[in-house]
Amino acid sequence: MSDQAAVLDSADYRTSPTARDVFENWKSQNADRLPVHDQRWDVGNPDIYHDDNWQPIFKEMRAEGPVNKVTGTPFGDYWNVTTIKAIQHVESLPKIFSSDWQNGGITILDMDIAEDEARAAANFLSMDPPEHSPRRRTVAPAFTPAEMVRLTDLVRERTCAVLDSLPIGEEFDWVQRVSIELTTGMLATIFDFPWHHRKALSFWSDWLSEIGLGQSQELSAMRMEVIMEMAGCFHKLWEQRLSAEETPDLLSRMIHSDAMNKMDPMEFMSNMALLIVGGNDTTRNTMTGIIEALDCFPEQRAKLEEDPGLIPNAVQECIRYVTPVAHMRRTAMEDYELDGQLIRKGDKVILWYISGNRDETVFDEADRLIVTRPNARRHIAFGYGIHRCIGARLAEMQLRILIEEMVARRMRVHVTGEVERLRQNFIHGFSSAKVTVERG
Repeated sequence: MSDQAAVLDSADYRTSPTARDVFENWKSQNADRLPVHDQRWDVGNPDIYHDDNWQPIFKEMRAEGPVNKVTGTPFGDYWNVTTIKAIQHVESLPKIFSSDWQNGGITILDMDIAEDEARAAANFLSMDPPEHSPRRRTVAPAFTPAEMVRLTDLVRERTCAVLDSLPIGEEFDWVQRVSIELTTGMLATIFDFPWHHRKALSFWSDWLSEIGLGQSQELSAMRMEVIMEMAGCFHKLWEQRLSAEETPDLLSRMIHSDAMNKMDPMEFMSNMALLIVGGNDTTRNTMTGIIEALDCFPEQRAKLEEDPGLIPNAVQECIRYVTPVAHMRRTAMEDYELDGQLIRKGDKVILWYISGNRDETVFDEADRLIVTRPNARRHIAFGYGIHRCIGARLAEMQLRILIEEMVARRMRVHVTGEVERLRQNFIHGFSSAKVTVERG
């Protein structure tokens, strides 16, 4: 690993400013010039996720106008799609509702960006068929059931080590001590990334997923600097592995694949960025959301302690309840009627997974965590159709092992201090959660 380690020796991610800190500082300095979210159903407003008061807004919308259009918002005009049936309908029509970065991409923020940054957005999630399929097939072997079996013992070993290191009866930040540690370790493993620089992966992920940075040219430029730094690191790893035989790690698979080994360097970086964000932000935030949910519904934790056989279903229910990716965006390529509404060619369509997973027509008592929920697997937290999350099995395995090992230790985690949520409308999650652990 000595040659790999050299690629990051100049960077210190313990002292570098986080994307969240930079964005919040910029917002405080520009508060009087920022557009105001003042419409009833403008659920692009990141404040409602930070303040955790989004639930009644979507509930009202699902009841009154499950497919509806809002205009004149800071994110422009867009359609809200808020129920599972409608979301799955849109996802099943990729030729009509495009994900392609050249048509607007996958987030609510319009992509008015420079050419280099646009090319950096050209990952397989931001592509339509036929370009999408061969790139996805290259990555898929890293997430097969056989690979999950191969990784299980390692994930369990690391999970046990982290849990056993936690103080009992002393408050600490679960996000830093557990969620980030476990997810960055997993990313470093599947990429065969230099282990002692693994925190760089979570640092990059935060900068990549904070779409609010796109509201300012200055912040976009800062993000591009981070992307180019990451690109420089992975370019060095690319050169090292290109000259060696293919190995099982995901980076080597991509480099040696016919679909990816001749792609534009910025497109390669975009695919790396997608995998880093997908492998870090989603699992990390669900790991924290599980702790908050089980503390909020202690009777559900008791059920898991009484019957660990419920844990696999509980994993699906926790993913539904947390929903770490709040939305995905599509762009209409032709006029289309959806749920009685005429969507015009070129319209922006936002699929609110966070709302679909609280759809009362599908989930009874949708705002409650119920670990015995019979249809928990109907959640759409991983998306639906051709763009369903490719790493879903890996996320499920990590979450299952985390709950199993906490239950085995009778480890009960209580929220005893401040919970700080992300102020954004794309990744639904946490920047910190102060907790205290007790043993039952």
